[in-house]
Amino acid sequence: MLKRSFIGLIVLYQRFISPFKASSCRFYPTCSNYSLQALEKYGPVKGAWLTAARIFRCHPFHPGGYDPVK
Repeated sequence: MLKRSFIGLIVLYQRFISPFKASSCRFYPTCSNYSLQALEKYGPVKGAWLTAARIFRCHPFHPGGYDPVK
């Protein structure tokens, strides 16, 4: 249930907020897609932890690049 709630929030973000923002994610897959993959693979607790860690790495001094869910 918690996993579905998190996924629902991310999908809402992708459909209604992300299209109005300039593309600025320095990673592939994008942070929101990474979050969906992490939640599907690991569930809500570890998926949320991996998502938070990914978002904290997203800053101007990080080179970004390919960063799949492991």
